[in-house]
Amino acid sequence: MSHFYSLSQELQDRFSNVRALTVDVDGVLTDGRLIYSEDGEIFHSFNVHDGYGIKAIQEIGIDIAIISGRTSQAVEVRASELGITNVYQGIAIKTEALEDFCAKARILPKQVAHIGDDVPDVCLFQAVGVAVCVPNGTGPARSLADIVTTSPGGNGAVREICDLLVEAHNK
Repeated sequence: MSHFYSLSQELQDRFSNVRALTVDVDGVLTDGRLIYSEDGEIFHSFNVHDGYGIKAIQEIGIDIAIISGRTSQAVEVRASELGITNVYQGIAIKTEALEDFCAKARILPKQVAHIGDDVPDVCLFQAVGVAVCVPNGTGPARSLADIVTTSPGGNGAVREICDLLVEAHNK
């Protein structure tokens, strides 16, 4: 079943113009929980279906970047596994990372879709062509999103958007 054509024509057109995807980590690539070991190490859990979606959009030429306010070695490892070379961690002002990524990719912010879940993503929502929030995101983020995924963060939300991007590009 196609979810793409249940979107408004205007939103379909915006998805068709997307050339890159940026994603937050905590609450988007993960379910937002931070699990600490006894020695203070933080564990993250990533969804394999999200990874498949990321690989699918890379295959059709859509670039991807991770933009996160926190820093984690697990994110570096997961990004490396998925071939994501644009990883911005410990970022206080996420628009600066977006600008750097767009310059490297030679695209405009309006050619980017961003998936976020909280107030630090709102500045990106206002800059990109398609703003996406997960249903477990905060009220301010959900209210400014163009689309809210059905799947929660860490449980296939990224895959949903990757599938829409593949559909939008008719691949």
